[in-house]
Amino acid sequence: MAAVFAELLFGLVRSLVGDWLRQAALAVCAWLDTRIHGRAARFVVGGLLGLAAYILIPVIAGLLGF
Repeated sequence: MAAVFAELLFGLVRSLVGDWLRQAALAVCAWLDTRIHGRAARFVVGGLLGLAAYILIPVIAGLLGF
């Protein structure tokens, strides 16, 4: 019973946080789009954000696993 409740709770949290996180990412990207001019600058900023996500997502997932 606890496993079923845990799966339901994880599904609820994932849907709430996923939607909130998606809206926050869109807001940040829309703000950045008006501030950054030039294709090269956008590639640099996108690469830095991608590198940060590549490093931070496993760290956050590992912390949530405990």
